[in-house]
Amino acid sequence: MASTVTPNPGQSHDDRRRKRLVRVISLSIAAAVLTIAMKTVAWLLTDSVGLLSDAAESVVNLVAALVALAVILWSTRPPDEDHSYGHEKADYLSAGFEGALIVLAAVTIAYAAIGRLIDPVALTDVWAGLAVSAAASVVNLIVGRYLISTGREETSLTLEADGRHLMTDVWTSVGVIVGVALVYLTGFERLDPIIALLVAANIVRTGVSLMRGSMAGLMDKALPVEELKAVTRVLDGHASETIQFHALRTRRAGRRAFVSVHVLVPGEWSVQRGHDFAEGIEEELRQVFDQATVFTHLEPVEDPRSFEDTDLDRISRLGENR
Repeated sequence: MASTVTPNPGQSHDDRRRKRLVRVISLSIAAAVLTIAMKTVAWLLTDSVGLLSDAAESVVNLVAALVALAVILWSTRPPDEDHSYGHEKADYLSAGFEGALIVLAAVTIAYAAIGRLIDPVALTDVWAGLAVSAAASVVNLIVGRYLISTGREETSLTLEADGRHLMTDVWTSVGVIVGVALVYLTGFERLDPIIALLVAANIVRTGVSLMRGSMAGLMDKALPVEELKAVTRVLDGHASETIQFHALRTRRAGRRAFVSVHVLVPGEWSVQRGHDFAEGIEEELRQVFDQATVFTHLEPVEDPRSFEDTDLDRISRLGENR
């Protein structure tokens, strides 16, 4: 087995991961503060409700990044007696909260846009405002891509969700910039609030997507198809007439995958042989994931009772015996 030399032997992999996640989300917080200032200047220069909606989304970015920081500090804590499976599910709380904030921002934007649609206002200093807004979008583009790539490397739903939020902000800003420029060039002032309403609709779509992903994780949804195929390949590699597997159950909590499977072997095997075989299966399954907890339940393949628990829940026979 190849060894990895670390710069600080006294520091564990989890400690390094925790520090990296905190460092990256801190960058997101700094970017949110900077873009709020820049987009607020752009709005004040132009008096565009479209640019105001863009600035409002950056405020949501800041709140979401602060929540993400708190979640990262919590979710990266090691397991303890009260949370023996770890704290990684806090990632889903962050993604759900961020999705709710995005929807709230959309409602705020829509409210301001409807008012401006009824009573349109001429824009001022458009090109200066758009230049400032474009610069803010470049900042979000760079930070957003970095958050997504780091989130995928570290299997952090919190970072990836925050990065996706920033990338949505980038595309929103591009639409707003183009729209406000068209307002100025055509003189059609109601186009500005119409753009803001389209921005709000796009923000709602992103927010709902994040909340759905959060709910799926909290409800212990099974692993994605590709990961399930990888698990199946490991089991199929050992299956035969005398060795079988069933009752495969999977879920994910943050970066940690959970896999449970029943292993059916010949009843004549010794306890030691069965244990060694199950340990080997568990080790192979752990190699499939960055971090995984694997449970195996050993059963004799000849015993009919071994096949009574192939469904999600084994039917209790307590009532039948009364």
